[in-house]
Amino acid sequence: MYLISFFGLGVSISHFNDIALFVIYISIINALLWPILTKILMPFLVLTFGIGTLILNGVLLQFIGPSFGIHVNGPAIILAPLAMSFVTTALSTILTIEDEGSYYRSVYRDAEKKRKKETKNYPGLIIVEIDGLAYDVLKEAVDKGLMPTVKSMMENTHNLRMWETDLSSQTGASQAGILHGNNEDITAFRWIEKENDNQMMQCSGVSKVKILESRISDGDGLLVDNGASRSNLFSGDTDNVIFTFSKILNLRKLYNKAWFSVFSNPSNFARIVCLFLYEMILEIVSQIKHVIKDIKPRISRGITYIPVRAATNVFMREINTSTLIGDMMVGDIDVAYSTYLGYDEIAHHSGVRDEDSWYALKGMDKQIKRLIKTNNYTPRKYQFVIQSDHGQTNGATFKQRYGQSFEDFVKSLLPTNMKMFAKMTSNEDHYAESFIPFSKKNDDLIDKGEQEKLGDSEVIVLASGNLAMIYLTQWSHRLTYEEIQMFFPELIPGIVNNEYIGFVVVKSSEKGNMAIGKNGTYYLDSDEIVGENPFRGFGKNIARHVKRNISFKYTPDILVNSFYDEENDEVCAFEELVGSHGGAGGSQSEPFILYPKTWNIEDDEIVGAESIYRILKDNLRKLKEECED
Repeated sequence: MYLISFFGLGVSISHFNDIALFVIYISIINALLWPILTKILMPFLVLTFGIGTLILNGVLLQFIGPSFGIHVNGPAIILAPLAMSFVTTALSTILTIEDEGSYYRSVYRDAEKKRKKETKNYPGLIIVEIDGLAYDVLKEAVDKGLMPTVKSMMENTHNLRMWETDLSSQTGASQAGILHGNNEDITAFRWIEKENDNQMMQCSGVSKVKILESRISDGDGLLVDNGASRSNLFSGDTDNVIFTFSKILNLRKLYNKAWFSVFSNPSNFARIVCLFLYEMILEIVSQIKHVIKDIKPRISRGITYIPVRAATNVFMREINTSTLIGDMMVGDIDVAYSTYLGYDEIAHHSGVRDEDSWYALKGMDKQIKRLIKTNNYTPRKYQFVIQSDHGQTNGATFKQRYGQSFEDFVKSLLPTNMKMFAKMTSNEDHYAESFIPFSKKNDDLIDKGEQEKLGDSEVIVLASGNLAMIYLTQWSHRLTYEEIQMFFPELIPGIVNNEYIGFVVVKSSEKGNMAIGKNGTYYLDSDEIVGENPFRGFGKNIARHVKRNISFKYTPDILVNSFYDEENDEVCAFEELVGSHGGAGGSQSEPFILYPKTWNIEDDEIVGAESIYRILKDNLRKLKEECED
């Protein structure tokens, strides 16, 4: 308050001796009035994404302040509550104060009013997804002492297992499999549907994801029985959603009673804003540090990424945890699935094992601790599963290594007059635009000019991490190897012989589907290998994954996977990201699941996202059955 007053930002203080009494008085008023005000104004607070809490706080200060010689006007209506929260947050950090008792009590008070009379006699389940965290990186973080809560779970109550993604190692394919038990026809992050007039479909954009969910859902999703979805692509067939892409356009679903836990404490949202601003400062410092230290591989992160990092690693993180705490304290939901995005977003831009990424995991561990601690306040106990949807693999990009973008490289192998459309970014599956959920850009992520170019194109090149798809759209069918060789004789040999390409997959009219490497061919229909195995180094199940992927409706004419450097554990993404995922090679295909030791899960390897759905669904059913017995 003194600082705002000193800089003339709308606060004037005439009686400094009364400031302590003012703080005590405003605390009492907040305790009495805040629950009533938030209950009445909850829709306003939600629709303003929390900014309304700052305004409400400021109005209270403006109304009460004059009695103590404090006058709040103009920008101070927002700055004053922010400043007070900033001091509290800073002191708590400096003094390492971890007591969140006041927050828990405020949520508990409201939760008690929402509880049903009868308490369920079986435990609920909270599933926390740490987006993009590979099994080996998690173990390394635990060994470094960055995740003590997870370490304690591993040592005492939970089992840790690695599982293997499908070929498309990205959020869309994985969450479709996990939440709906079906990721059929999700070829990659983005694909072309020749049979639908060359429509481009993708695992992002609220209208596209809504269509995808209608395709994959059979009505028996993971969350269909009294479940809750928090910050996911798909809903798992529940209507209890917050920041869930497939249903985010439904305004009636945006307002959710679970928001009460975010606004139950007058300073909670202001604290989130302070942490948000601090995260932005950390990113600015990080960008400068990466340049000074010449850390490589490195990409230009830019100004716009600064608030995106803060949004994913702070705003969404805090909203997820707060709403889950409220869900647990009410005790009605049987299962909740929540995606935490911070690590994945940061690893994409800073690197899989950069100090920024370790920092994100350290903060994530604190969120898990908060959730576990909530069991002390719940009418029924909740079990926890911590898991990831895929990993990431580091490496300099194709453009950085080859000196030319992949789309330009492909263009150089085609006739000069061919019209090309390329879309080489897939980071939208990490919700960078979820903070402007009604933006037209977020709806389809392609502008009018691009749409016209797409419709007029003869060749389309798309990227999903280190997986690329080439569609030759003059033909309505999937071209055969022989046809491509006839019309574009330089295309396949040129791609295969590039030193940064691992293999391509095409369909021969004579020998069926085949994977072609530099020194050998794998005939997928007969499992015959001539020369060197092009899949060497990509894992023992890679042929199985590729076979399934190319059986999908929208398989490209040419599927391309980058090389994988086993010695340095690197791939090269076709998009400009340091840490990438979407194809095969390294840890991107090796996420983890940490589940209760009491669960009965077979020791067989866990392959494919649909297997995780079955594991979770079976054990959810057993939780109820055991209590009924």
